[in-house]
Amino acid sequence: MMARCIALDMDCAQICRLAASYMARSSEFAAAVCQMCADVCDSCADECAKHQMAHCQECAQACRRCADECRRMAGMAQPGQGASTGAGAHAH
Repeated sequence: MMARCIALDMDCAQICRLAASYMARSSEFAAAVCQMCADVCDSCADECAKHQMAHCQECAQACRRCADECRRMAGMAQPGQGASTGAGAHAH
């Protein structure tokens, strides 16, 4: 019964770490990763909200807040420009 919830929790945690690392280094792909992160967080929130346990309800709320923030971060980048605006954004 909880298998999908647990799998989505793990997916959500992993993509959140990935999004944070892309943003931290101003990757040109940060906006795309943040949008994907928001989608995963929404799916996780929807699944967790189905379960009445307090920790699942708290998780659903946290995932919704994360999805909102990820969308905000994704929207900060100009289309075609990625999330980078700093001088070192294109350095390898």
